Amino acid sequence: MLSATIKSLLSRKLRLTLSALAVVLGVMFVSGAFVLTDTLGRSFDSLFKSVFEDTGVQVTAKPKVETGEFDGPEALSVIPAATLDKVKAVPGVASATGVAAADGARVVGANGKVVTTFGPPRIGQNWTGTSDLLQLREGRGPTADDEIAVNATTAKAAGIKVGDEVSVLTLQPGTKKFKLVGIFGYSGDRDSLGGALEVSFTTPVAQELMLGQKGVYSSIDVKAAPGVTNEQLRDDIKTALGDGFVAKTGKQLQAETVDGFKEGLGFFNNILIGFAGVALFVGTFLILNTFSIIVAQRTRELALMRALGGSRGQTLGSVLIEAVAIGLIASVLGLAAGIGVGVLLAWVFGNVSGVALAGVGVPATAVISAFVVGLLVTVVAAVLPALRASRIPPIAALQEVSTPDRPLTKLTVSGALVGAAGGTLLGIGLSGNGGDNTLWLILGGVLVSFIGVALLTPLLARPVVSLLGRLFSWSVPGKLGRLNSGRNPRRTAITAAALMVGLALITGVNVILNSAKSSLSQQADKQVTVDLIISGDGDNTGPARFDPKVMEEAAKLPGVASVASEYWEYGTVNGENRGVSASPDIAAYAGMFKLTAASGELRWTGPNQAVIDVDSAKDRNLKLGDTVDMQFTRGDVHKVTIVGVYNKSDVAGGMLVSGDVVQDFRTPQPSWGYVRAAAGASVADIQREVDRLLADNPEVSVANRAEFVAAQSAQFDQLLTMIQVLLALAILIAVLGIVNTLALSVLERTRELGLLRAIGMRRAQTMRMVTVEAVVISVFGALLGLGVGTGLGAAVVRALRDEGFSRLAFPWTQMATYLVLAALVGVIAAVLPSIRAARVNVLQAIAHD
Repeated sequence: MLSATIKSLLSRKLRLTLSALAVVLGVMFVSGAFVLTDTLGRSFDSLFKSVFEDTGVQVTAKPKVETGEFDGPEALSVIPAATLDKVKAVPGVASATGVAAADGARVVGANGKVVTTFGPPRIGQNWTGTSDLLQLREGRGPTADDEIAVNATTAKAAGIKVGDEVSVLTLQPGTKKFKLVGIFGYSGDRDSLGGALEVSFTTPVAQELMLGQKGVYSSIDVKAAPGVTNEQLRDDIKTALGDGFVAKTGKQLQAETVDGFKEGLGFFNNILIGFAGVALFVGTFLILNTFSIIVAQRTRELALMRALGGSRGQTLGSVLIEAVAIGLIASVLGLAAGIGVGVLLAWVFGNVSGVALAGVGVPATAVISAFVVGLLVTVVAAVLPALRASRIPPIAALQEVSTPDRPLTKLTVSGALVGAAGGTLLGIGLSGNGGDNTLWLILGGVLVSFIGVALLTPLLARPVVSLLGRLFSWSVPGKLGRLNSGRNPRRTAITAAALMVGLALITGVNVILNSAKSSLSQQADKQVTVDLIISGDGDNTGPARFDPKVMEEAAKLPGVASVASEYWEYGTVNGENRGVSASPDIAAYAGMFKLTAASGELRWTGPNQAVIDVDSAKDRNLKLGDTVDMQFTRGDVHKVTIVGVYNKSDVAGGMLVSGDVVQDFRTPQPSWGYVRAAAGASVADIQREVDRLLADNPEVSVANRAEFVAAQSAQFDQLLTMIQVLLALAILIAVLGIVNTLALSVLERTRELGLLRAIGMRRAQTMRMVTVEAVVISVFGALLGLGVGTGLGAAVVRALRDEGFSRLAFPWTQMATYLVLAALVGVIAAVLPSIRAARVNVLQAIAHD
């Protein structure tokens, strides 16, 4: 039996290769994700090993606001200069160097634009001289307050050279100009450490511009004297300084920093694996269909084996052995492809970020996941066809066998029950009643719903396919193609379901994002009276900021009725980490966003006051007159009193604090500015004048309301494009499914095709017949996908109506485009099967049994 199975497998290499390819693509994504994260993880490990190589012990002050690696901007607490002297006095200290550094120094390039990064920080620091790690490439270090040095990466990105006058934005208001006197790099001919952009000032300037005051440091780097271990020195420093400071060894810093980056990589890894899961889910339909068709074609062969003494178990094992063989081959190929993809993505990341990559490695997780996923998906997909094969009676070998359609009653009932279960899970998740399991309920609901729809698809296949096929029934090949596509509704349904999954996800996301854009536009028109918005792109430190003087000058412009500014900071509110907004003039702010008081007043009558929306007040159990504790990067805890509660708004929410607290923000500059024009004033003229005021703030720009909404909407389009690219793999597998189904169908109908050719059907007509069949199946799958995706998207939008989704909008243009592309997919998928059908030898086909 094993020998017969192997021969049977080798005789169908082409058709099984197409099935294996679906698994290869899914496994490639899974193993590639693990190879990528392993390579980047070891690269960061190597990077930070060199960064902290010269660090024996680092001393920092305990931050007033604790933030995780991805919770928000780093909260720095400064160290008084006197502490540096105290550290130097600790026994066992060979040297102690005060470091004044913070993220947020933005160099303006030769083109007048701020140099940006894709993740790495933009560090402003004091020049502490060269070392084994840091080496000068050109010039010297800064010695005067108007001088700076930059690393080679910054010099190249900004297009600047030694001797140039360079503008730099810092954490203090305004742009500062400096003379570039030096360019430095790092050992190993590295231009930077991890792609960071670095600007070095003199110590007093770095303290003032990056830390907000002179005579303080962000950290102290300590080296141990000979015979003193770093661990011992760390403990001695802790004892000397007390609880207000943190001392860590270089090894500790390396481990903690790498762990933080790996946490972010793990999130990215989960995203890739999620899309791989979608691809494998779609691939399951392809494999299921392939084995179902093969079992149907081999009915007489399998029955003959049964007649010769083969048991049901041997028949079942025969099909499953084929599945295991395909799964093993696909796993090996998928792992190899995944290694290539992981290396390629790591190379792209390294070139974009400037991180020097470690050697390529294949972690055990990549190998194990490749074989587990590849074998599991293939065997699971083959189980049902294998069970069907084991039930073939031996008598079938003695007669002409066809595969009659079985009643769809059981399948339909099962589909209805599964679909209802999926809808229930999805409903609980979207309603917000799932607690900590909300995400899993939504994902599980989507998966189970897809399975339910797939089970119901055969019921829809025959009538829908027949209706679609009538569009092509103006010729004999078209009529035959329509009949062929509907002759086996189960097969057609499974093939179409593979395409349905990918298109449903894309359509659902499209509906959600389109509704978000439409809601944003509607809210801007109905709930906002702002005519001009000043804003910019943010970075690791938070939103882009600008000089407060801009708003003072804007208020004096002719035609301006009122202005309001909004500041942003990451802090703690009653012990909870969160972003906090502040506005010096709450009355002007409330008027621009049509905020109305539910209780109290929307105006400041003193310091340390706040207003909050009714929903946030209810969620946090706050009411008018209550006091909350707020801690920001600087200063002591603020006891902030709730002086007003405002009604629900779709464009503003949360807590807004009085402007006096801004002095304790990490960067005391506004992130957004709002301008309202007087009646009859020209908004365009005011916009030009405000733009002139922003000449010294190159990170931000001014836009009218329509331009601002369009810019925000463009972010949704970028997200949609990214999702479409990632889901393209699932669409590709669905196309392979159509190709596979048609190829097997053509082989199954060899005699029929020969007879059609014998009675006069030409080759071109044969190709047209197969093409019509493919187009009908793919359009049917697209219609299913559009319908299911629209339903899922509408459900999500409705569930998010309290989050600002005020309008349900369908992307009719994109949906029509998807439908046209689906028809094109059908044409492309039919190319090879139709050519094969056209080349059938008439005499051999008629004699085919």
